[in-house]
Amino acid sequence: MVRVLYVTGWCRSGTTLLGNLLGELPGVVHAGELRYLWTNGVLGRGTNTLCGCGRDVPACPLWKGVIARVAGGDPAWHAERAVARQQAALRTRHTGRRLAEARHVRAAHPAVRDLVRLYEAIAAESGAELIVDTGKFPAEAAALCGAPGADARVLHVVRDPRATAESWRRAKEYIPAMGPVRSTAYWTGFNLASERVARAFPDRCLRLRYEDFTAAPRAELARVMRHAGLAGDPPVDGGGTAVLGVNHTVTGNPDRLRRGPVRIREDDAWVRAQPAPARAAATALALPLLARYRYPLRPAPAAPIPVET
Repeated sequence: MVRVLYVTGWCRSGTTLLGNLLGELPGVVHAGELRYLWTNGVLGRGTNTLCGCGRDVPACPLWKGVIARVAGGDPAWHAERAVARQQAALRTRHTGRRLAEARHVRAAHPAVRDLVRLYEAIAAESGAELIVDTGKFPAEAAALCGAPGADARVLHVVRDPRATAESWRRAKEYIPAMGPVRSTAYWTGFNLASERVARAFPDRCLRLRYEDFTAAPRAELARVMRHAGLAGDPPVDGGGTAVLGVNHTVTGNPDRLRRGPVRIREDDAWVRAQPAPARAAATALALPLLARYRYPLRPAPAAPIPVET
């Protein structure tokens, strides 16, 4: 049975860095946003087509082997079918249906069977004991909680909606910008759907605030490791510094291509830079959830990272 840690929540919440840190542990592979393997990596329809190792996905030794195991001699045909199945069954709007299947041990949708088979191929090619998938789709998290052949744990990552809205205000290399209303609507929908998964499978789910992780990265990473069944020391020192090696992530923040030392700290420049109308819109739309996630109405810059002695 393949072991998976599936990360859900909304984008621009530090999940790529978190996944890469976990990927530094023995026996762990961070696959990135695995959902986009077929669209970006095989069909080449996205702009984010590189593996984290720097090669095009089909040229990466790991993904070349994985694709051959799953798709055989016709990767494009398999990719088209996989994408169609994803769209039909694994969007956020499908979270309730996938939860019903998972809770009542109903036959898994073909899209879910495709996903488990893909995890199995990754484990076989890499020798990994745990696969970290930072796909962030609550329907995928819901399906995995009851999927035959998968032993899944879910990590729900939350970040202040004003911060994610400000991040989305600027386009990245692989994705266009998004306004604060749309970003916060997605933030609300993805987080509420993630909460549905946690209520249905409380023993399988853990919530992590981005702000807590960046304030105490070693302690919070250790908490995530315990949830995922991982032993050993967190790959970050008491001052919040880690050393990142090569990874094999599909899609995700371009920072996934970084190597070497990295200091983990909250990106709180948005507190000073965000336009007042954008902040007001994000605050108003997210207001029902701000207190639940312990976010103030008027955000302030983060405190310095405590140094362990």
